[in-house]
Amino acid sequence: MALYFVTFVNKHQYQIDPLIDTFLDDLWSNNGLSDNTLASYRTDLRHLDKFVQQKRASLTTATRADIQDFLEKRFSDGASNASSARLLSSMRRLFRYLLTKKIITEDPTALVQSPKLSKRLPESLTEIEVEKLLNAPSNNDPIEARDAAMLELLYATGLRVSELVSLTVEQLSLRQGVVRITGKGGKERLVPLGEIATEQVEQYINFVRNDLLKNKPSDVLFPSKRGTQMTRQTFWHRIKTYSIRAGINAHLSPHTLRHAFATHLLNHGADLRVVQLLLGHSDLSTTQIYTHVANARLQELHSEHHPRG
Repeated sequence: MALYFVTFVNKHQYQIDPLIDTFLDDLWSNNGLSDNTLASYRTDLRHLDKFVQQKRASLTTATRADIQDFLEKRFSDGASNASSARLLSSMRRLFRYLLTKKIITEDPTALVQSPKLSKRLPESLTEIEVEKLLNAPSNNDPIEARDAAMLELLYATGLRVSELVSLTVEQLSLRQGVVRITGKGGKERLVPLGEIATEQVEQYINFVRNDLLKNKPSDVLFPSKRGTQMTRQTFWHRIKTYSIRAGINAHLSPHTLRHAFATHLLNHGADLRVVQLLLGHSDLSTTQIYTHVANARLQELHSEHHPRG
């Protein structure tokens, strides 16, 4: 196991608690969490570990007061409520694991209250802005033709960017018009493509994909120009390039088209639970950030059609 050392101003060196890696190994093997999620847990827990060791304590002797002091310090250093809530969630999961394994006898996070979070709807794009973005790539360039197919697929399905770039040919069924996604926690879902996305992806596979692969065998659906799986960061940069070209001034994030997918479905009358299934949310509460979109649509329909609207 790799050793990690941190030096404080008092010049004492110490090893990061190996319980963190043991806990993360257990999470990986039993819960199938993504590398990004595990990396977030590791970062959070190492911050905690460094803090309690600086107080001459450890993860197994940390108290409720230590946890509160840690959160207060993070907040005073500029951490947002959302960041603090994520930190507390990571810590809760670790200490529940230690409790289950009988390494500790009491959970120091049990009575610590989570910061209140505002249920803000993520920024999205209008349907006109989405149309401009989808039309920005040129079909005369193989890379841009690939990007055009990716953008159409992303908006048609509401996939996460990480799910999109890791798609394989086997996950796609153009005949049935569906894509099979393995999402967070290893859960599978089938998402319909729609006619336009199906046609765009079919054109890409028939006329572009082999050129990008240079006829080398690969199961990656959307390879990079080197013929390997593209990173989500690379595709995110591609999206920003096309947004500038399309003259879109709205703030974009890697999930912008995912949010547009959900928002536009609700605007056109889709049920919230259907959107939950399509997005791959295990809990409806995650999808409920979009509730006010549905409510706004109901009010609009009521005022338009009700005799006393």
